[in-house]
Amino acid sequence: MTEMFSNLALGFGVVFTWQNLLLCFIGCMVGTLVGVLPGVGPIATIAMLMPLTFKFEPVGALIMLAGIYYGAQYGGSTTAILVNIPGEATSVVTVLDGHQMAKQGRAGAALGIAAIGSFFAGSVATLFIAALALPLTKLALFFGPTEYFSLMLMGLVFALVLASGSILRAVVMILLGVLLSTVGTDGETGHDRMTFGITSLSDGFDFAVLAMGLFGIAEVMRNLDNVETRDVVKGSIGNLLPTAAEMKASFAPILRGTFLGSILGILPGNGAVLGPFASYSVEKRMAKDPSRFGKGAIEGVAGPEAANNAGAQTSFIPLLTLGIPPNAVMALMVGAMTIHGIIPGPTVMTKNPKLFWGMIASMWIGNLMLLIINLPLVGMWVRLLKVPYRLMFPAILMFCCIGIYSVNNQYQDVLAIALFGLVGYGFIKFGFEPAPLLLGFVLGKLMEEKLRQALTLSRGDLSVFVTHPISLVLLLIAAALLTMALSSGMAKKREEVFTE
Repeated sequence: MTEMFSNLALGFGVVFTWQNLLLCFIGCMVGTLVGVLPGVGPIATIAMLMPLTFKFEPVGALIMLAGIYYGAQYGGSTTAILVNIPGEATSVVTVLDGHQMAKQGRAGAALGIAAIGSFFAGSVATLFIAALALPLTKLALFFGPTEYFSLMLMGLVFALVLASGSILRAVVMILLGVLLSTVGTDGETGHDRMTFGITSLSDGFDFAVLAMGLFGIAEVMRNLDNVETRDVVKGSIGNLLPTAAEMKASFAPILRGTFLGSILGILPGNGAVLGPFASYSVEKRMAKDPSRFGKGAIEGVAGPEAANNAGAQTSFIPLLTLGIPPNAVMALMVGAMTIHGIIPGPTVMTKNPKLFWGMIASMWIGNLMLLIINLPLVGMWVRLLKVPYRLMFPAILMFCCIGIYSVNNQYQDVLAIALFGLVGYGFIKFGFEPAPLLLGFVLGKLMEEKLRQALTLSRGDLSVFVTHPISLVLLLIAAALLTMALSSGMAKKREEVFTE
């Protein structure tokens, strides 16, 4: 315990410089804006802003990108409550009771309890990360290439289980991502693979180009394709501080939501998405009068919002301790760390403790900033919600082009994001979700490296993956999850969850 607090003190010492505090604030402000404005999303925003962070110190760059991610979770609740549109996928549940409260003239209380629940959950999740970081990092030191390969395979299976829509399409996207990761010069033989004689592909596909095209440009095209309707609440927001009775009713749901979100956020394959759904289900089952839910029950906002923010922060645990991205946003963080010369995994804590603990400490500072940003400035967010998307997309496109050109000063990169944007738009139109592709692309390189190392050490003996106990357990979990995902009952439940 003493060691944990001394490490947190080191982290706060790193954060409390004017540069890092400013970057944390910018990340939280941009994240809130991203969450408030429907149709942008943290994945697209981080992809767009990543090139700008190359000029910053690694700690400050990652603090800003992390702030965008968990800041978007806060902002998404504002849109869900005031406009009846979830700003983020994790805010889908908040729509059910949050917008009903707004229509009843209780928008202020809904926004207030969402911010309070998110701040509490974020603070607890920060301590949870700090407490688990040391033991998980020590456990990761027992992992060899065999165990890492099995762990990453399990992560991809989790991504299949939690991906929305058809599981077959999710499989196709993951395999396509893995395939794209193999393009370029073979690290062992030095021969080009699948470059088709194009010299620029010898280094493989640029991560920033791929991410910005598939998410930044494709997201703009998708939003322009949709007819935009925003039912912004026209009445007064009301008092932002919930009454004593509302606080009493929300206290236990916030605690339960924090616990559920913290646990589910650790799961690879975007387990953080499950937190709000699980919390809402638990609160409805425990309620004396379940019929209140969907009609403005404050517990239906408090619990899911706490689970939402807790899960967003604990999803950093697999990334920081094992180097495994549990979702597409964390895959972008892996890309950012790699570009800055940092190898994600257990060695980050020992080789770069200031970065490791600085990021964790920044989460608490960021949550405090978000509380200030979201409540007093709610009037500004309401006005922004009334800005039509057609007026924003030219600026987004220009920002994408400038950002990607600034990385290598090559016009080919601008053409490449346009191409990947068209490809990403095509995926969306045919019902293929691009996020699993990005996860497969990032994990594909790591999996190939660990597979080769494991087979080299075992002299080509594949049984090494089942003779190592940890590897065997991970493979069995992956097999069980895959069986569940392929079963008709599980498939039906997945469709119900993601279409509600």
